[in-house]
Amino acid sequence: MFKTILHHHASSCSDCTKLCCTKIEDFSVKIGRLTIFDHVNIHIHCGQLTALIGPNGAGKSTLLKAILGEVPHGGSLHYVDAKGKHTGHPVIGYVPQYLRFDVSSPTSVMDIFMACLTRRPVWLCSAKSLRPRVLRSLERVRAAHLIDRRLGALSGGELQRVLLALALDPMPDLLLLDEPVSGVDQNGLELFYEIVADLREKEDMAIILISHDLNMVAKHADQVVLMNKGVVMSGTPEEVFADQRTKKIFGMLAGESAQEAAADIPAGTQDTAGDTADEARGADA
Repeated sequence: MFKTILHHHASSCSDCTKLCCTKIEDFSVKIGRLTIFDHVNIHIHCGQLTALIGPNGAGKSTLLKAILGEVPHGGSLHYVDAKGKHTGHPVIGYVPQYLRFDVSSPTSVMDIFMACLTRRPVWLCSAKSLRPRVLRSLERVRAAHLIDRRLGALSGGELQRVLLALALDPMPDLLLLDEPVSGVDQNGLELFYEIVADLREKEDMAIILISHDLNMVAKHADQVVLMNKGVVMSGTPEEVFADQRTKKIFGMLAGESAQEAAADIPAGTQDTAGDTADEARGADA
């Protein structure tokens, strides 16, 4: 179960450029007569963090699910590495907004890794042989001390870092983060973004992030894509937050920097958590 949630391989790909990159080309998702989004084209270089923003119902979470192959879609996904050797099937890591599980369960962090890393039932596996690998994965997200902790005892930020560690084994070419720190306290939020920035630099991976925290988007994103049932515009945080189309959607004031504009957006007009229910009805974030 966790393997299918956290790692996928793209089904089709061809050369995009001689540089390491991922191209999302002409993606569309339609459910019956309802168009969730159409004609989405996004180009992401390795080592770049691209943030998806937009109002509720814009199609952001559905786009990630289309990239994962979880929903039928039109268009194609193209990937090529810097040397042109690894093309066609990028490894994709995925961190969901939250994980549904029984908080009273005795399942530990080690147990969830064993469930993901082996095909055999957890009770038939040797934790001793896998433990060094799990520790290395957790060390990447500064969570090695959580290896024996029960999942239900983790804070929101700790759980999201564990899910991030799972998404990084094996190391992906493309990392998808679907509002990964929604509901996490400020310290946990800042630590998560710090870890993501470190991974981006060291591992040179492409990252797509959906976030309702536009201040953090302005601070950390290399590229911002404004969606509203398609791509309205894309560019640097400064370019996108200064654009009249963004200001109209989010109620920004003219003459502000990206971070100032993001800080002034009324909370009710920013992206919000809880879009999964909307998505099930065909209108997601």
